[in-house]
Amino acid sequence: MSAHPTFREALRFWLKLGFISFGGPTGQIAIMHTELVEKKRWIGEERFLHALNFCMLLPGPEAQQLAIYCGWLLHRTWGGIVAGVLFVLPAAGLLWGLSYVYVAYGNVAWIAAAFHGLKAAVLAVVVSAVLRIGKKALKNRVMWSIAAVAFVAIFFLQAPFPAIIGAAAVVGWLGGWKWENIFNVVKGHGGAAKTGARAVIDDADEAPAHTVPSWGRAGRVLALCGGLWWAPVIAVGLWQGWDGVLAREGIFFSKAAMVTFGGAYAVLPYVAQQAVEQHGWLSASQMLDGLGLAETTPGPLIMVLQFVGFLGAWNQPGALSPLVAATLGAALTTWVTFVPCFLWIFLGAPHIEQLRKNTRLTCALSAVTASVVGVVLNLAVWFGWHVVRPTGGAAGSTDWFVVAVGVAAFVALQRFKIGVVAVVLASGALGLGWMWVVR
Repeated sequence: MSAHPTFREALRFWLKLGFISFGGPTGQIAIMHTELVEKKRWIGEERFLHALNFCMLLPGPEAQQLAIYCGWLLHRTWGGIVAGVLFVLPAAGLLWGLSYVYVAYGNVAWIAAAFHGLKAAVLAVVVSAVLRIGKKALKNRVMWSIAAVAFVAIFFLQAPFPAIIGAAAVVGWLGGWKWENIFNVVKGHGGAAKTGARAVIDDADEAPAHTVPSWGRAGRVLALCGGLWWAPVIAVGLWQGWDGVLAREGIFFSKAAMVTFGGAYAVLPYVAQQAVEQHGWLSASQMLDGLGLAETTPGPLIMVLQFVGFLGAWNQPGALSPLVAATLGAALTTWVTFVPCFLWIFLGAPHIEQLRKNTRLTCALSAVTASVVGVVLNLAVWFGWHVVRPTGGAAGSTDWFVVAVGVAAFVALQRFKIGVVAVVLASGALGLGWMWVVR
């Protein structure tokens, strides 16, 4: 049996993970599985996969929530806090710097050209995400049907995203009652541990004492995390007024944090349509640029919301300087996006530990994941239209450069398995090269 890691050992691991967690949730989960389950043997295989499956049912980035869960399992509350904070902190700092360069120098020809190429890569990444999630989730005709209904509901009927996810969860829950073999299609990420050594917290072990739920603990978690979540939103509302951009961002992204089921790709259509079309914080083109920036940084892709908060406050600074307003907007958006993740885990993880054998919830998860495929397909269509026909409408001209680079990026991702970061950077370089060709 492996020795229980000290808090310092765990801190070093979570810090390292924050800087190397590229590749989206799939890559981040794979890194944690390899290190925590196979190499270090800190957590058992089944326990890790059980935590992952239930994190996927929660709103918010499942990879960060899994890190919080594992840190909490190993070192109680402070372990979860350190794991969750370090998972996003490096990405938040890097994206702030990239956002400033974008707004301060984005009108420079060579930067605009680089982002022209980045848009094509983003489109390829989103299409790849549809295929990747679909391959895992759509195992039978029922799952295909759920995905199709979800796409029709959000694309043609403009159905609310939370309603789609909620309906899918109910269908999976009820379907698993009589047809478990059809609905229980969610499989674990990664194979069995490659060593026979017992894990520090093994699959057969009883739940650690600090994981036992209680009403008193739940009340304290709810009060503390809820207070931390809403305190800065209330503060900026009292300071600038509730019609100010910071207060509106705080409220909007707090709502988004409660409906971000299925990861970043699933919630981006909701955020993009609201931020672009209703609030006017940024343009559709800028939204695509932000997604490209987020793809080049470590951490969860949902970090793109920080870019939206930065741009929204930069474009509507009020009495503040654009940089100060944008920095506050970015910080507030990041805060209200990720603080709720700690609430969901600290409040629900004790019960999750007691429900490790509940297959009905796993069936609900399967249906939710299938519906996410349809929602992400909607995102691909929405992004594709704006990037390929940038002027919009039937009269818009097709950007054949974006089409060509997008196809090449897709082939690189799917056929040759080249990493997302390399593809994004290469697409940016092609954008620069194209600028010199057409000048």
